[in-house]
Amino acid sequence: MALSGKTVLIFAANWYEDLELWYPKIRLEEAGAATVVAGLGEKTYQGKRGYPLTVDTSVDELESKDFDGLVIPGGYAPAILRRSQKVLSLTREIYEAGKPVAFICHAGWVPISAGIVRGKRGTSVGAIRDDLVNAGMLWEDSPVVVDGNLISSRTPADLPEFMKALLAALER
Repeated sequence: MALSGKTVLIFAANWYEDLELWYPKIRLEEAGAATVVAGLGEKTYQGKRGYPLTVDTSVDELESKDFDGLVIPGGYAPAILRRSQKVLSLTREIYEAGKPVAFICHAGWVPISAGIVRGKRGTSVGAIRDDLVNAGMLWEDSPVVVDGNLISSRTPADLPEFMKALLAALER
């Protein structure tokens, strides 16, 4: 399988956007990657659409060197995740190592707080466009934007393009 031997980190917190977590997780595993879903200490989280999730571990137990990429789902979870210094350091370290950091919808809040969007091209749901622009991102209204190792998309409707870009980045 194309991604055999790769491990991708996925962040989770309450009110994550169900499709934006589960679709990437399933597609990555279909391609042969291992996934690790990490939360902030609780063992289970409630999806925005009602789907429960049991995480594999807490972000506090992780080191960025153990991952080949990162997926940050949207929903309301990013507003919680961005308050964690460990989430921000993992995001920044994975980005600085040149590994893919993929975020969708409201998940742009995490890379903003990690300080990695200035001067980069990207997209998001329209509701956080101003937040990204004010953080220095060159925002565009596209299904997926790839700028170096940053991969961003707008909404669940963009998941097919989002995953094509992420899978291609992880295959390199």
